[in-house]
Amino acid sequence: MSPRTDPSRHHPSTVSNSLDILEVVATLGLGVTAKEIAGALHLPQATAYRLINSLVAEEYLVRTSDLRGFGLGARLNGLVTAAASPTISTAARRQLDDLRDSVRFAVHVMAFHNTTLRVLDSDPDHPVRAERELVRYLHASAAGKLVLADRTIWQAALPSTPLRQLTSATVIDLAALDTELRTIRDQQFAVQVDQLEQDLACLAVPLRDPDGDTAGALCLAGPSTRIDALLGRADSLQQCAGVLAPLLF
Repeated sequence: MSPRTDPSRHHPSTVSNSLDILEVVATLGLGVTAKEIAGALHLPQATAYRLINSLVAEEYLVRTSDLRGFGLGARLNGLVTAAASPTISTAARRQLDDLRDSVRFAVHVMAFHNTTLRVLDSDPDHPVRAERELVRYLHASAAGKLVLADRTIWQAALPSTPLRQLTSATVIDLAALDTELRTIRDQQFAVQVDQLEQDLACLAVPLRDPDGDTAGALCLAGPSTRIDALLGRADSLQQCAGVLAPLLF
């Protein structure tokens, strides 16, 4: 038995108990009752009911249609998606290998979930640079700018605090960023030069799901001095994205 679920442990925290409840619901399956949850965790029923109601209110749990039991809620989807190891099909891998063999740039694939970004596949010969900043600061990366450009009220995807200026070139003025996003929507690709990291340029084109929504990005990255060569690849990269997207999403 793990320390977190050990009934002999003294004074377990509310957070720990809430996680235990989610684990029990996942293990016992849809329809598990509050009484069963309390029994499995050796929790007082009043405590279990209080925590379960809080988890339902926050959409981490949902009630079954008969109102007798519970299941995992939609809000866990983002956590599961973020934690899951990315998978690339053999056909998609073949397309990526062919593209990487044909260009002298790093080729990366990004996946979007709502307003979050993750690296789905990093070029094995040229790993993603500034990955932490790339996934955290949408306004500074080419892929992140695609996430923002795909939203009418893009400001809602950004923090309420002033935007982080990662380099002297990072666009942090909202009016200037809005102009940049309008251009991205018109040309259907995004570019950043030195905004995420010095001497790093990136071209990103959207990968669309069967409904036509932007589900990710196909990116080329290289030195800032080669930005013209990157831009020259925009049309061909969009064609590659059209072939690759159905193999990924």
